[in-house]
Amino acid sequence: MTGRLAGKVAIVTGSGQGIGEATARRFAAEDASVVVAELDPGKGEAVAAAIRAAGGRAIAIRTDVADEAAVAAMVERTVAELGPPDMLINNAGIAVFGNPLEITRADWQRCFAVDLDGVWHGCRHVLPHMLARRSGAIVNIASVHAFQIIPHTFPYPVAKHGVLGLTRSLALEYADQGIRVNAISPGYILTPINEWYFGTKPDPAQARRDTEAMHPVKRLGRPDEIAAAALFLA
Repeated sequence: MTGRLAGKVAIVTGSGQGIGEATARRFAAEDASVVVAELDPGKGEAVAAAIRAAGGRAIAIRTDVADEAAVAAMVERTVAELGPPDMLINNAGIAVFGNPLEITRADWQRCFAVDLDGVWHGCRHVLPHMLARRSGAIVNIASVHAFQIIPHTFPYPVAKHGVLGLTRSLALEYADQGIRVNAISPGYILTPINEWYFGTKPDPAQARRDTEAMHPVKRLGRPDEIAAAALFLA
């Protein structure tokens, strides 16, 4: 049976682990040709190889989303090897948390370079290809922090608010030209980054229980659940 994304080309940033990996695998399972755009080349190639071993089509391209030239080069290679992108999942992100008056300028810039500028870089370089065919879907992974901020997470929520503003602006700008731009705002998902975060606490198990308790469903989300939402929007 042909998958729902047969004949489509999807770029998933930050897809060497976590939500990005689950999304890349889910899209490949639906017969999309997937670009694993990942900063860590070892992780990226491992995911792409696993997709190919399962019968899918995927290539890994080392990509630093904070570097616009690197993103442009990744999109150019995508077009050359797989064809113009039909879908972009802007998933790459980092967690930068600190006291607002103690974080350094470098911390602030690093957070925005990846979490906001990185999203824009992806959009900027896939949109011309989508507009040429008047068809395409962009899904930006924002965060529940864009709606409900908790203490001691500055400046991450500021960047994620920016992702929502970018999403809404581009969605309205290109809605009449066949381009859909949406965002997903997950709560805490059981990803390597969050597992690392729990591990920084004196009692990691209690930190996880406290985080689970903040959610109405009293558990952490799973990467495959976000991947399913991305598939629906794409």
